[in-house]
Amino acid sequence: MKIGHTTLLIGALLAIAACKPSAPASAVAPPAAPAKAIASSSFSDRVWRVSASSTIEPGMLYVFLSDGTLVIAAGGSTPTLGKWRYENGALTMIEEGNAYPTDIVSLGDNRFTIRSHNPGTPVEITLERAAP
Repeated sequence: MKIGHTTLLIGALLAIAACKPSAPASAVAPPAAPAKAIASSSFSDRVWRVSASSTIEPGMLYVFLSDGTLVIAAGGSTPTLGKWRYENGALTMIEEGNAYPTDIVSLGDNRFTIRSHNPGTPVEITLERAAP
């Protein structure tokens, strides 16, 4: 029996979700990274753990699969599947059919900060690369 890439990734996410979350990061947001310097391959196909946010629970996991699937998971719950796209230097996250323009505030090998323009106040999320 062949197991699909998404099935393996969801299994890994659930295993990682059981790990203890790291300490919250500073609430001060660095300036946005220039769009031309960012390639989606630098954040896709990696498991990211929320370390700080005003509205998202620390420890939640985000994975931007290279096929455009967005996986959001928390310990003890069923992962949520959405979509994402990165076109012309702009990231868009699509959750429950709603598309939200999303700024990439900063991106490094181990830290990824985004600002999603949901209805109301934008939501800033600092993600750290989850340990394997």
